[in-house]
Amino acid sequence: MGSVIKRMISKVKKAGAEPSTSEWITLSYDPSPWKGEHLASVTKDVPDAENVTLSGTFLTKVYEGAYKDAKKWHDQTIEYVKSKGKEPKKVYFFFTTCPKCAKHYGKIIRLFLPKYRS
Repeated sequence: MGSVIKRMISKVKKAGAEPSTSEWITLSYDPSPWKGEHLASVTKDVPDAENVTLSGTFLTKVYEGAYKDAKKWHDQTIEYVKSKGKEPKKVYFFFTTCPKCAKHYGKIIRLFLPKYRS
């Protein structure tokens, strides 16, 4: 995933579309262990990239701990959405720290954003 994110950041910077540091966010969606979708916030369309606009209604759930717990957190997020009487369509996630920082601190904070309505 790291090389994909690096290429994405490079394209965004080359296009002059990077937001301020406090507004930068990359959302990821992994439909399988072999496929991932990564969306970056940008200030304008990026040439030679698939530019999308997210819309819909989302819930949020925040977890803190070891990376190995990510699958458990994902499953808990799905159950959380269902407990609210909603059916999740896609579950995006966001890491609040880079892998090096997570290793340094010994934990990660991961935000899950399940979309439940278009």
